[in-house]
Amino acid sequence: MKLHRLETEQWLPLSIQEAWDFFSIPENLDRITPPDMSFEILTGAGERTFAGQIITYKIRPLLSIPMRWVTEITQSEEGAYFIDEQRFGPYKFWHHVHRFTEKDGGVLMEDTLHYALPFGILGEIGGGFVHKKVRGIFEFREAELNRIFPH
Repeated sequence: MKLHRLETEQWLPLSIQEAWDFFSIPENLDRITPPDMSFEILTGAGERTFAGQIITYKIRPLLSIPMRWVTEITQSEEGAYFIDEQRFGPYKFWHHVHRFTEKDGGVLMEDTLHYALPFGILGEIGGGFVHKKVRGIFEFREAELNRIFPH
């Protein structure tokens, strides 16, 4: 299994508490996910992020084919970080760390994502599309966050 890594960072003009209040509400993920994913939370919404939380989504990542994605928040420290891991879904492996640090009168948000594609070598052969899609999701999120929280 080949692991892929994506790291991003973005400064936002927010306090740690404001950033946590936004990112710890699962419903806000819909606001920062590209519309072509047809992202829908099925279960686990309505509560702030906590360790052990299970969230089930329906997404349409490819050709509008619906797919269920189940993640678990495995660790969470209020105002500092949380980790979501895929339990069932489109990836063979998904581990995503969200960190929040005070910096320059705002918050530096850092993401570290490790993921592996399904289908072994066949998945890797066709993986260029998936890697582009993953990067595109994070690029969309960055643009949306800059729109929601202008500098």
